[in-house]
Amino acid sequence: MPAEPTILATSGGLRPGERTYFEFSELTQFAVELAGVTGRAPRLCTVATATGDNPHVLHALAEAARAAGYDHSHLQLFGMPNVADPAEHLLGQDVVWVMGGSVANLLAVWRVHRLDEAMRAAWQAGVVLTGVSAGSICWHTGGTTDSFGPELQPVTDGLGLLPYGNGVHYDAEERRRPLMQRLVADGTLPESYCTDDGAGVLYRGTDFVEAVSEKEGAGAYHLVRDGDIAVETALPIRRL
Repeated sequence: MPAEPTILATSGGLRPGERTYFEFSELTQFAVELAGVTGRAPRLCTVATATGDNPHVLHALAEAARAAGYDHSHLQLFGMPNVADPAEHLLGQDVVWVMGGSVANLLAVWRVHRLDEAMRAAWQAGVVLTGVSAGSICWHTGGTTDSFGPELQPVTDGLGLLPYGNGVHYDAEERRRPLMQRLVADGTLPESYCTDDGAGVLYRGTDFVEAVSEKEGAGAYHLVRDGDIAVETALPIRRL
């Protein structure tokens, strides 16, 4: 286990597979490396609440995990939890990987099942938390989402393990960047970290450590409020 609570928040980590529907890419591989497992297969739990636990997604993620050589499980909440004690199950993992989808629904369902508390306990115990899109925003105070419709809106009730906002798909969806800048400028979101598709940001505890990329040209950015504007700074990024 890492010495400190660790989160790798990404706009990547998953790609189309050659012989499977999905395969885990370099960002997820990096998250597994961060867990520091030796002498056995890393235990990775996938969580697809943001897709409504779509069975096709669950199957595809399980295939990807097996192809990567991980000791895989998934935590399912629809129509009931698939394990007797979700909190205990998460504490037994090396890595928890959260799928994208509706972050608003994810947060609501997690709270009904007290999975917000379970995720915090796992994080504090040294389980590496990671994921893509909704599975990135959820660890922060909030970000931008299409959970409510095609017009992007702010979400401000993230788990708050990290005291920052989070912008995902920063280069891939043209409305993401200006909305994040506006939300930081008007104080709706605090200081924020944002990722292009294929990039991720690593935190130890609540401290930003570095930005990493699995795709050439993918960037990561830091947004801070200065008066009534947001100042954006491109972060140095390490290619995995």
